[in-house]
Formats: sequence, C-alpha cells, structure tokens
Amino acid sequence: MTGHADTEELTEEVRETIIHHNRTYQRASIDRKIYFVPVDEDETIRLRIQHDVLTMMFDGRSIFPPMGALRRVLDCGFGTGLWAFQVAWENPRCEACIVNGIDVSPHHYNPDESVENLYLNVDNLNMPLQFPPNNFDLVNSRLVAGGIDRNRWHGYMRDILRCLRGGGWCQMVEMDFNAQSDNGTLTDGHALRQWSDKYRAATGQFKNPDAPRRLGHWMRNAGFTEVEERMIPLPMCGWSDSQREFDIGTANQENVRLLLGSLALYPFTELLGMTITEFHVLVAQARVEASTPALKKAKALRWSGDYFLTGFAEGILAGLEKRYRGAAQVDMDQVDGFMIVSLDGSFVLGS
Repeated sequence: MTGHADTEELTEEVRETIIHHNRTYQRASIDRKIYFVPVDEDETIRLRIQHDVLTMMFDGRSIFPPMGALRRVLDCGFGTGLWAFQVAWENPRCEACIVNGIDVSPHHYNPDESVENLYLNVDNLNMPLQFPPNNFDLVNSRLVAGGIDRNRWHGYMRDILRCLRGGGWCQMVEMDFNAQSDNGTLTDGHALRQWSDKYRAATGQFKNPDAPRRLGHWMRNAGFTEVEERMIPLPMCGWSDSQREFDIGTANQENVRLLLGSLALYPFTELLGMTITEFHVLVAQARVEASTPALKKAKALRWSGDYFLTGFAEGILAGLEKRYRGAAQVDMDQVDGFMIVSLDGSFVLGS
C-alpha cells in the first residue's frame, strides 16, 4: 500500500486475520502486541460513527489552527481514512496539496473514498516515521494511543517535530476512557467504572492509558513551543440540558455501546483472563449504565496541539492579549474570524 491508496497490492502479512470470540483481528497486530481492537466490518461501522461524533464535537472543523495554503499533510493512524479524505478533498491537487496517511491496518479503509491527492500507506507508528525532515505543514494524530507502545511516545513526538516544516502545526486528539459522572452518581461499584479500571489494567501492560493526560507534557519535552491543551467532556448519551451537547451525546450513544465490547474483548479475555461469560455480563451492565441519562456520565476527550505561529498569527495573538489581558477565564467567542479560548490568563488561537 506504499504510494497511492489504490494502486499497489497489500502483502499477505498485512491482510492476514484471526478470529477471537467471533471478532476478526489483524494477526500481525495481535502477534506483535500493537493493536488489540477488531478490524471487522462491525468495527468499521463504529469508527465511522465515532468520526461523525467528533465532527459534531469540533463543529465540523477538520483542522483547528488558522493556516494558509496547505502543501503537505500527514494523518497518523488514518483508520477509515475519512479525516484524510476530507482534508484532501477540500484541498485538491490543483492547489498543490498532498495528504499522506499511515496506519498499521488498512482493513477499515474504503478504496472508493479516494481522491488524486490522497496517499495511504501501511506502517507501524511504533517505528521511526519514514519521512524526510521539514516535510509537512500539518500532522494530525487522532486516537492512536491504543496502538502506541508505552516507551514510544517520546520518540513519536520527536519524529513528528522533525517531519514538520518551520511554522508547521501538529494537532492531537485522544480519549481518556475513565468514565466519570457530571453529578457524582457514578461510583466504583458501577460496571462502567469497573470497565474503565479493567481496561487500564489490561492495556497498561503494553500501552500507556495515561497518554491523553500527558500529550502536552510530551510535546513540550520534544521541543514544541506554545503548546495548549483542552479537555472536553464527551457525553455518552443524550442527558445534557444544552441542545448541542444533548445532540452529541445522542449521536455518541451507539458508538459507546459498540466500543464497550470491541475495545475490551481481547484485552479482558486474553490479557486479564476473564471468561467470555464474565466479559458479556460486565459489558451488558456497562451498556445499560452508559445509556442512562440520570448518571450524567462522560468520557474525557483530550485535545492538544502546538502552535508554530507565523508573523501574521503572532500579530493576532498580541491583539487578543492586549484586549483580554488579566481575565482568568473568557468564554469561547468569535474574534476576527478565529475562535479564542482563555485558560488561566493565557490566550491561544484554537477551535
């Protein structure tokens, strides 16, 4: 799959799958402890639902920072390819924009959803990125924590920084699968909390379940500057009084129902030794709780990015600081065509 997404044959090793409790997994990912999530049609459907939920959460925006014309874009962990396709379609070849995507598995990608300037490759993000320095204007890394090894994150951040051009931008999105309740009614005795604890214990043997909370720290250590983070509660069902959040929760309910099974099946039964009956009972109880509005529960969505500000953006930022200096918190508002958010008195251009 090197080169254009639909021009080269995939190797047998990449295509080979195994069956575990009636779900299909990529054999290479399981054997090498890379990724423990199914690659079957049911998971593809879930990923497409999840993409739509995140699109709602980010108000339809694929790219967060104010950027000029894009020349080269990299999508790490392309999954279904929907994010990469959207960016490539919005920036056609006539504008000299090339979108590259890499993922350990090609199984969720639909070749019919392609454009001339989209190139998808099969590669392991746990290995050094095979791109020259100063190559990309934008690197997108979304929901890859389930496939990144515990000891790989520092190198992964440095690889991204090396591949970015001066003035380039990296945006990262990860989910913290620690279920929480807005009204405090979700306790350790609930199945959702038990699911979260078991998921952390199982995947923590090979991955870092705290990665969503560490993104900003790792980016700064790698050499990124002006790093800003936002943690956004992601409702598991439609419980909020806010119409926007209610709609997001309603859309997310099916995604949550499916992921409680698909993300946990292999880790719980193989890595923790649960019986399939114990697994189904826990998941069934967690699904009931996740769809109960009274619990007012949410996952945490960690958004992190680094701004390499151009002179134009620096001018806008300075203007915002002058206008809002001293405020501890400013609500999101539209200013000169950009969204601004203030956290602890610092100001950043963001989504």
